[in-house]
Amino acid sequence: MELFDSHCHLDDEKFNEDREDVISNIFSSNITKLISAGYSLESSNKALELTKKYPQIYTVSGISPNDIGENVENIQEEIDEIEILAKNEKVVGIGEIGLDYYWNKENKELQKFAFIKQIEIANRLNLPIVIHTREAVMDTLEILKKYLVNKKGVFHCCPLNVELVKEALKLGFYISFAGPITFKNSKNAEEIIKLVPDDRMLIETDSPYLSPEPNRGKRNDSTNVRYVAQKIANVKGYTLEKVAKITYDNTCRIFEI
Repeated sequence: MELFDSHCHLDDEKFNEDREDVISNIFSSNITKLISAGYSLESSNKALELTKKYPQIYTVSGISPNDIGENVENIQEEIDEIEILAKNEKVVGIGEIGLDYYWNKENKELQKFAFIKQIEIANRLNLPIVIHTREAVMDTLEILKKYLVNKKGVFHCCPLNVELVKEALKLGFYISFAGPITFKNSKNAEEIIKLVPDDRMLIETDSPYLSPEPNRGKRNDSTNVRYVAQKIANVKGYTLEKVAKITYDNTCRIFEI
């Protein structure tokens, strides 16, 4: 059995004390590939450095809505740097990018600007995008309908919103499930798992955050992706091995790995 963690953050400071040990443990635990995602220019650079050291690690480069600059000029300058980074062969997508009105309500227009400009990069480089959206469903979908993404992409740690998932699937995007689907108080999780076709689902940890049950509240890492896969297996009536194979193949397909 091989598992593919389609979204984590191994460059995060929470791994500074023991990063190499964590990575060694991951690759001895049936996780054979992972994507360490960028969310700022700095983290995108750090994640790319990891891919040079570990052949099993890939990355996506981008600036998240929570990490954009304070004005158009600053944002554009960093986005230009992202475009240069994204030409590296180990960069398999542009992300994570999108909109977040939970943490930031005062800069919505700047968030939209950054999102659109990075979609344009993805189209120029023929790469998929990795989308972060939180309390911004309507604006996210509106942009994706207006600015079509050639290679589509993934709603990472997808909010468990039935209408969002339905619209995302119509637009041709993949849905990536993370730890929250295992939470006891998670609404709509089973309905949405059943809603997503086998050929459109991915699994991820978004580590070091959002540890799934039974490790909720602890630092997360890619070894926990098996609990996300097991929850999907339980809901769909599949074996863990079947979910691992489906999601592994899907991740390789969308990111052309």
